[in-house]
Amino acid sequence: MYDELTQSDIDKMKEELEHRRLVLRPQLIEEVKIARSFGDLSENFEYKAAKREKNRNDSRIRYLENMIKTARLVDVAPTGAGIGLFDRVTLWMEEDEEDEVIQLVTTLRQDALKGLISKESPVGKALWGRSVGDRVLIEVNEDYRYYAEIRAVEHTGEDPDVPISSF
Repeated sequence: MYDELTQSDIDKMKEELEHRRLVLRPQLIEEVKIARSFGDLSENFEYKAAKREKNRNDSRIRYLENMIKTARLVDVAPTGAGIGLFDRVTLWMEEDEEDEVIQLVTTLRQDALKGLISKESPVGKALWGRSVGDRVLIEVNEDYRYYAEIRAVEHTGEDPDVPISSF
């Protein structure tokens, strides 16, 4: 399966990848060497911590390389005039009887606590291509589904300040 990402997502990943390879990796390798020189490795917490950080960095490098390699570019707007990527949507949640404001983003930028919802999530799939006034069924799983009404859509465009997800 390919991750659908924007060109900006890919550019941000390349920038992070370059920083991790050229800046962080040499620093972390040096920290491992210094910690190793402290002596007995079986009781050397500094060595274990330095090694863990180096491995985390290497893991993130592999993740970014794989994401870039398998990414599929996606258009910001859907076909037609409906809700697309980076649109801010006000939903009336029928169960809760309250409004909720969310923004549709790529999976790499999702953060539900900040209202950044992936277009691949149940909410994102239900809203994609829809418009103001539509009542949508959001199917979380086989046992749980709920209705929401689209109250407003703001076509905000891509916000370059929204970071890509880290660990």
